Amino acid sequence: MRFMHNDDLGKLLLRLCVGILILLHGLHKLMDPASLNGIAHQLAQMGVPSFVAYGVLVGEIIAPLMAIVGWQARLGGMLMAINMLVAIVLVHLSQLYSLNGQGGWTLELQGMFLGAALAVMFLGSGRMAFKPD
Repeated sequence: MRFMHNDDLGKLLLRLCVGILILLHGLHKLMDPASLNGIAHQLAQMGVPSFVAYGVLVGEIIAPLMAIVGWQARLGGMLMAINMLVAIVLVHLSQLYSLNGQGGWTLELQGMFLGAALAVMFLGSGRMAFKPD
């Protein structure tokens, strides 16, 4: 089954899946300024300048688009991974060691996004990309 040995197609699917799914979160935040204000408030309470909250738009809009089209996909993967680490620390840290009602990790979505973003960072775009890296 030679067709199952296509690394470039696998990289494309990975980039599309993680990129589109994170992009949807970013578009929601872009359309709902209250969510960005909430992030800014959380950061300010931690002593971080509130304008840093707009970095979420880099991690959830620009970086996913980079991964989707395959332009600087490694950098896009790194930015998405950083975004997920910040999200875990800011919002989900109390859930880090907990399981949900079905026995799964409470942060399985965030963990999957983080793992997939790291995979894009380490694997690169593959040949099926605007600018393969």
